[in-house]
Amino acid sequence: MTLRNKILVLVAALAVLAGVATASVLHAAGREDRKNRTQADGPPVTAGKVSLTPDATRKIVFRNMAWGPHRDELATVPAADPAGPRTASGVKCLRFHAAAGTGICLQAERGAMQDSYRAVVLDARLKERAHYSLPGIPTRARVSPSGHWVAWTVFVGGDSYAGTNFSTRTAVLDTRTGRLTSSLEDFKAYLDGKEHHAADTNFWGVTFAADDQHFYATMATGGHTYLVRGDLAARTVTSLHANVECPSLSPDGTRVVYKKRVPGLPADAPWRLYALDLATMHEIALAEPRSVDDQAVWQDDHTVAYSLAGDYGSDLYTVPADGTGKPRHLLTAGLAPAYLG
Repeated sequence: MTLRNKILVLVAALAVLAGVATASVLHAAGREDRKNRTQADGPPVTAGKVSLTPDATRKIVFRNMAWGPHRDELATVPAADPAGPRTASGVKCLRFHAAAGTGICLQAERGAMQDSYRAVVLDARLKERAHYSLPGIPTRARVSPSGHWVAWTVFVGGDSYAGTNFSTRTAVLDTRTGRLTSSLEDFKAYLDGKEHHAADTNFWGVTFAADDQHFYATMATGGHTYLVRGDLAARTVTSLHANVECPSLSPDGTRVVYKKRVPGLPADAPWRLYALDLATMHEIALAEPRSVDDQAVWQDDHTVAYSLAGDYGSDLYTVPADGTGKPRHLLTAGLAPAYLG
């Protein structure tokens, strides 16, 4: 190659690099502009004190998804005014739940080469009581009504419940003694009345009963999912009903709401919300026509709350648990709510 050609190639390369740099700067500026504009148009959020203690004013504590310095922080609003100004705590969680002054916060720890994750048990002032390393990406978290038990689920293979190529690990912790069961796979399982052993068995989506002994969860095996009832003392799980994922037990303990795969729906949005009467095993479809990939939370004995994709990542909605009515928007830019009080 002649000197002239070398110079032409160098000039051309520098022009390309300059163009890429300019495009990157413009893209970043546009993204920052969109971020600032979204933040300005989003829910108002200010720093302040957040407590998990139930009091006379019922409140919602949740992961704030609004852009700005308080994104991903636990925030609170009065349950009577969910669209009102938010108070942010400074504590960041990917998944969260709370009851009776106890919280469970699943967090990311950013590393130079790779992120890691941990489960943090919080007291009523959001101070750390204990923490545990997680073997995968956080996805579900629950606290028992008494605050004596917490559970969490992580993905340890794959990254979505929508497909079939994933593996989960679900742990339960007694907050009074610190005894940790790192995987529900250590419990003895019964499927259709027979003891069940299979390498492909997975559990996720724990929801606790008020008696501090029983819980419900999803068990997956052989390409199918089941609602199981667990016994913490006996360390057993027993199947009750097929095609149930991410159950949530009603405050009165009589029903579970869950997401169910419905034939004919798209592979990446296969679920509808259903409610199951535990006494009769009769299920009904709720009046939410969209696919819900969430573990619903009971607002009271009649209504459930859940997340759907929104402009900030996630918005919260409610729908009656008896199949009547229609979905209602609860709040913008929120995830993982807990009702306290």
